[in-house]
Amino acid sequence: MTERKLRVMVAKPGLDGHDRGARVLARCFRDAGYEVIYTGCHQTPAQIAASAIQEDVDVVGLSCLSGAHRYLFPQVVKLLQEKGADDITVIGGGIIPEQDFQKLYDAGIKAIFVPGTTLGSIVEWINKNVRPVEKI
Repeated sequence: MTERKLRVMVAKPGLDGHDRGARVLARCFRDAGYEVIYTGCHQTPAQIAASAIQEDVDVVGLSCLSGAHRYLFPQVVKLLQEKGADDITVIGGGIIPEQDFQKLYDAGIKAIFVPGTTLGSIVEWINKNVRPVEKI
């Protein structure tokens, strides 16, 4: 049996409309061989969690440049946990001050990528740390 491709969702929570980086990541992930779902801008944490479950993703990549990451990222993780989907890996990126990293890790975010992180290192992290979730 062959292992299925990783399914990655890229999502922009909140009111942040700056999505160039998210679109670049979505294309990078596609080029890396992942199945990619891009939700677009202005998604609520509830919409993101519901879409992640519906789309059967392995990874949710959240992008936030507005400063609302301290609320929005943990809320997505919490909603996934409440829906029994805590096997979905949640990572985040954007303009995130280093002093916020630990709060996000404590909330269940598995990795944080900030401007200057290479696309290759993000793909490498995913390849090393995420396996396709086996669904029953």
